[in-house]
Amino acid sequence: MSSSSKSSAPLLQVKDLHVSVEDKEILKGVNLTINAGEIHAIMGRNGSGKSTLSYTLMGHPRYKVTSGEMLYKGEEINEMTPDARAKAGIGLAFQYPVAVPGVTVSNFLRHSVKSVRGKDIPVKEFRAELKTLMARLGVKDEFLSRYLNDGFSGGEKKRLEILQLSLLNPQLLVLDETDSGLDIDALKTVTEGVNELATSENAVLLITHYQRMLNYIKPHFVHVFQDGKIVASGDSQLALELESRGYDWVTKELTPSGVA
Repeated sequence: MSSSSKSSAPLLQVKDLHVSVEDKEILKGVNLTINAGEIHAIMGRNGSGKSTLSYTLMGHPRYKVTSGEMLYKGEEINEMTPDARAKAGIGLAFQYPVAVPGVTVSNFLRHSVKSVRGKDIPVKEFRAELKTLMARLGVKDEFLSRYLNDGFSGGEKKRLEILQLSLLNPQLLVLDETDSGLDIDALKTVTEGVNELATSENAVLLITHYQRMLNYIKPHFVHVFQDGKIVASGDSQLALELESRGYDWVTKELTPSGVA
């Protein structure tokens, strides 16, 4: 593939993706195209496969691609390791960030940035960049000396997830139910951080149950997940209809022959 064709390729293409976990098929033919500058929201019930898509995009070894393709900037990433995907510009904010006792937030963030950028950063330069982002996201200075996510509230964990993404500055941001467990103040702060990350050069894939997050992050496209695949797509109006009508009507009215 020529460099010109790669540069003109969508940022992400998912083609007929099938994924299994412990021999149980979860994704059953997902098709999705995301271009730079776009914000896509995926909505659906628990167990519909939304989070499976996010983990598969990031290369979690538990999620096995049985068929289909994932193309990032025109190149297949099915066999890429998670760290290679991170270095290529894919970033994931987890629904449930893991606590790591013994590892301070400061050390974790510095090593993450060094790994992705491929070079060490002078301490003074790193601290200045970090402090600016922390102030913007309402992350307190004392967090830097605390162990990663150990004893943190839901809002604190999510702020740190967005802080890490802000430092790494990925081209494809995958947010897996980042609004889970947030009160309204934390939600506003986190979504402001996401909006700052969303530029014409990158894209956001936002996975959520609820419309409330989309009051602050305006998606260009909304997709409905049912039984491991996208069964309907639309604009932000679709999210409002899902909030008021639930998901049952989607199968009856928006899918071919009423079958998901």
